[in-house]
Amino acid sequence: DDALRRAEACAEAGADIIDVGGESTRPNAALVPEAQERKRVVPVIAALAAELEIPISIDSRKPAVARAAVEAGAVLVNDVGGLRDPEMIATVAELGVSAVVMHMQGTPETMQRDPDYNDIVGNVKAWLAERVAAAEAAGVAREQLIVDPGIGFGKTLEHNLALMARLAEFRVIAGGVLLGASRKSWLEALSGAAPELRLPGSLAAATAGALTGADIVRVHDVAATRQAMDVANTLREFK
Repeated sequence: DDALRRAEACAEAGADIIDVGGESTRPNAALVPEAQERKRVVPVIAALAAELEIPISIDSRKPAVARAAVEAGAVLVNDVGGLRDPEMIATVAELGVSAVVMHMQGTPETMQRDPDYNDIVGNVKAWLAERVAAAEAAGVAREQLIVDPGIGFGKTLEHNLALMARLAEFRVIAGGVLLGASRKSWLEALSGAAPELRLPGSLAAATAGALTGADIVRVHDVAATRQAMDVANTLREFK
């Protein structure tokens, strides 16, 4: 009931997609058992699908959870594992749904242990292109795939800033680019703000992303971000 009320409030505030997840992927987060994750997300998605008109996304690394979520009403698989699991690729292809392919160095448990790249943008772009190609080979249309450079997932502050500045370069890989920067710790490195005080920084990151290549922004504060995106979209389209 709480999740349904929260999703309804997000939709009323201007969300275009509701993303539902049952496993934290913050740095050092432990893996949630599949049965527990399914128990957390499937009833919520079924309830949301019955009540909301906007699309529902399942945020999961597990193919069985993704399948159950789609059967319950989700139409988008948001895989922070980046379709590294061949079974996840096969599941997305079989179900005919769209998918977000995110870059992450390692796993949530290990990703922030000395992230290292010789060319952050080139390395991430090449990795995502390879995963998109693998999905296409399995029968997933490129326009169904959305790439996410994985801000904060196995990245230093400098890595995150380089990716943010060059988001447009990722648009050639797939059907769109997703940016998830809301409330993340790299904003504290820039502003000194605790998580609950990062709305201004999150809005700045979302706006910068919208103006430099992001098609979707994944956020916590919907109403404020919706207003910022309305302005950013107008500026981007103004001739």
